[in-house]
Amino acid sequence: MLTLLGGIALLILGYFTYGRYIEKNFSIDPERQTPAEALKDGYDFVPMSKSKNAIIELLNIAGTGPIFGPIMGALYGPVAYIWIVVGCIFGGAVHDYMIGMISLRNDGAHLPELASKYLGKPVKHVVNIFAMLLLLLVATVFVISPANLIASITPDWMTIGIITFLIFAYYLISTILPIDKAMGKVYPWFGAILIISTIAIGISLLTGGHNLPELTMSTMQNFHPKGTPIFPAIFFTISCGAISGFHATQAPMVSRTSTNEREGRFLFYGMMIAEGVIAMIWAGASMALFDGQTLSQMIDAGTPSAVVNQVSTLLLGNVFGTIAIIGVIVLPISSGLSAFRSLRTILADYMNIKQDSMKKILMLTIPLFVISFFLTKVDFNLIWRYFNWANQVTAVIALLMSTRYLYLKNKNYLVTLLPATFMLYACVVYILSEPIGFRMGLQTATYLVGLVATVAILALYWTTGVKQKAALDPESELLNDHLPIGTFASADEAPAVAVAK
Repeated sequence: MLTLLGGIALLILGYFTYGRYIEKNFSIDPERQTPAEALKDGYDFVPMSKSKNAIIELLNIAGTGPIFGPIMGALYGPVAYIWIVVGCIFGGAVHDYMIGMISLRNDGAHLPELASKYLGKPVKHVVNIFAMLLLLLVATVFVISPANLIASITPDWMTIGIITFLIFAYYLISTILPIDKAMGKVYPWFGAILIISTIAIGISLLTGGHNLPELTMSTMQNFHPKGTPIFPAIFFTISCGAISGFHATQAPMVSRTSTNEREGRFLFYGMMIAEGVIAMIWAGASMALFDGQTLSQMIDAGTPSAVVNQVSTLLLGNVFGTIAIIGVIVLPISSGLSAFRSLRTILADYMNIKQDSMKKILMLTIPLFVISFFLTKVDFNLIWRYFNWANQVTAVIALLMSTRYLYLKNKNYLVTLLPATFMLYACVVYILSEPIGFRMGLQTATYLVGLVATVAILALYWTTGVKQKAALDPESELLNDHLPIGTFASADEAPAVAVAK
């Protein structure tokens, strides 16, 4: 119990201390006009309240990630707590804050446009591919996982096929609606269900006499029943709740509806901390209620959805357990919706198709839904593994872009470079060792090749950054952020959605 409570306390403390430092290092300007006001179009750029934006950000970034990931991460034992707390405070929350705020300074631009501006034109194409692939995988995962959860609490005649169709229909309608109608009206209710159910599970876990494993010298080891090594697997198993590149595709949506830079720490850093708390509770519940072998068998028998069902009903009973499951269901549904919406806007930006008519919106939306539908027929575990790798590669790209931003402005760039370096090495080792990659296995050669590749990538990155800064005019917008909103100064054109009226 002390480890769980202590971890949650550290997350909250991190928000008020390290989060404040990150905000100070960025140098916010409360008087600066935001894209929501300057580019208001009634669709994607719509001023909304701080509370609504916070709920939207939390639901958008969460999905089943901070639940499914910690459930599978619980197989490693209490060491999972360490990664959630440290990863969230120093990695994920910094990642989310930087992307959200840099987007806020750049007309609400998405990650590919920001990468083009700060890392160069060629990088934009690579980032677009990764971002769109990631979002497509996320959207598909967040059709499959809520469908399985809904099927577990509905009559037999409500088949997976029917549920999947209904989820796709909801996504389609909501994707083409203005953001304040699609999210602003419904999400506060979704948020209330999520928060209440999470608190209820947490209280029941702490007061029900359950044996919560503590982090001690004797438990600081790998308890995975299959002997899966902690590195690099745990950093991909638990992404949402620690650090997740998917969030880099979501933060710009809220940067288009925020009305003051002062809100950034709460909206971006704070909501990631909240996700970390959710992850801690579900990791703790999984470790308290099941031994590693039982937990592994439940996951292998299907998906972590079965564990969610068991945890909810064991801790809260059938009635309130069902309500808790509904609280979990709203996460992937809200994130799936935001994934499709982000995918459409990123594709529109990349192809320079203004989203100023329903015809143009549907022209991009329908093909994406068709592709995602066929992906739902692929094995869930295979999609999940590819999603995990693409997700963390996107996080590395976002952190390196943020590092370049801070470096060009003579800010402390180590706050993003250090987590970027660690995750880059983990990503390289993962793809070298895993069956979905080069199948080298985890041997000494794998770690050495990963180290050499990581150093080479960072050397190229650093060299280009030094040259870029040396060649810039002192008055360049890249250095000073002095251009007004609406004059996006990337190497390419302004985001297509940003100029749609």
